[in-house]
Amino acid sequence: MFDLERWQEIFETLSKNKLRTFLTGLSVASGIFILVILLGFSEGIANGVKSQFEQDATNRVSVWTGVTTKGYKGLNPGRYVQLKNSSFDAVTNEYDNYLEYRTKDYMIWGGTVSYNNESGNYRVRGTLPDNQFIENADIGTGRFISQSDINEGKKVAIIGNKMKMDLFKDEDPINKNIQIFGMNFKVVGVYFDPGGDREESQVYIPISTAQSVFNAGENIRNMAFTVKMADNFDEAVARSNAIALGIEQKIKEIHTVAPDDVSAVRVNNTLEEAQKIYSLIATIKAVFWFVGIGTIIAGIVGVGNIMLIIVKERTKEIGIRKALGALPMSIVGMILQEAVFVTMFSGLFGLILGLGLLEIVGPQIESDFIKYPQVDFNIALTTVFLLVLAGALAGFIPAYRAAMIKPIDALRDE
Repeated sequence: MFDLERWQEIFETLSKNKLRTFLTGLSVASGIFILVILLGFSEGIANGVKSQFEQDATNRVSVWTGVTTKGYKGLNPGRYVQLKNSSFDAVTNEYDNYLEYRTKDYMIWGGTVSYNNESGNYRVRGTLPDNQFIENADIGTGRFISQSDINEGKKVAIIGNKMKMDLFKDEDPINKNIQIFGMNFKVVGVYFDPGGDREESQVYIPISTAQSVFNAGENIRNMAFTVKMADNFDEAVARSNAIALGIEQKIKEIHTVAPDDVSAVRVNNTLEEAQKIYSLIATIKAVFWFVGIGTIIAGIVGVGNIMLIIVKERTKEIGIRKALGALPMSIVGMILQEAVFVTMFSGLFGLILGLGLLEIVGPQIESDFIKYPQVDFNIALTTVFLLVLAGALAGFIPAYRAAMIKPIDALRDE
């Protein structure tokens, strides 16, 4: 029974071994503290990486081209592979059943955009309506590009929130005209992007309009697709990889590029990258658990050692208790209670200290790859209870030895 007198007795016993008890408790507390901090930061890393993937659709397949490095079918190396509207149409027609969203871009990197007396250089992107979902752009006010804008080649523009703040300040930009290279475009929407200022420093216009006003003809810069997700993540990755490979082969076939020319046509599959990153995060978490648990085990060993010392120093007392009729189980219980006291007090102290530090320091961390480091309280508390159980097991051997001491031998002990 855990009454007050018994706890006072435990405290007095441990106080006689102040230094050993302190060092053992410090080892146990530091083990829990380190584990909580490591778990918190592993969760912060996971949150940071996920936030980076959230900037664009996770199941995105992007296609862009470069210069050929190998001759093929009588064509010399050094040719720039120019994507066309027909390239995009060929891919979408072949993989239409597997694609969710699709877009093509014609981009001007340094476009001069002005409104009244304000101006700046921004990316100008001619694109399709689906690009809103591929880029995870959130429309704050107004709307995004529509299919009628594409069909009619309208001079409409959707600007990023950063551009809106630069050019319009607090003024509502909807239905106002901006000048792109001196040409008037009506602002019909303002978008927000999880990528921040860099992604919000661009203006979207219908791709048909971009190709017309910039004399691009049928040329496009790149294309992007999202693949329909499967119920199983591994199956989705396999499907995405197969489609990405098929798209690469299709583009090479259309533009007469050697199948093994890796520079001419480049295809990036974010779902495959996501799988690699999530696997790495799982590995990091496993390593952190290993390190934290190793530190805790060191503390548990310390608890077992101090219980052995306490039993040795209390041999005569144990002999007297047994001579007065104390049962072996009461001796075992007495030693186990002391082991539980050390592990429980130290574990809770380390838990509270670790959670408190994460609560204070976590919001101050400003990093793209570490966000909101935290640990599930239930997991942390469960770890403490398992620690207490392990502490009891560590104290069982000394307790069992104490229970087996014969009263006559204990009274003779020096």
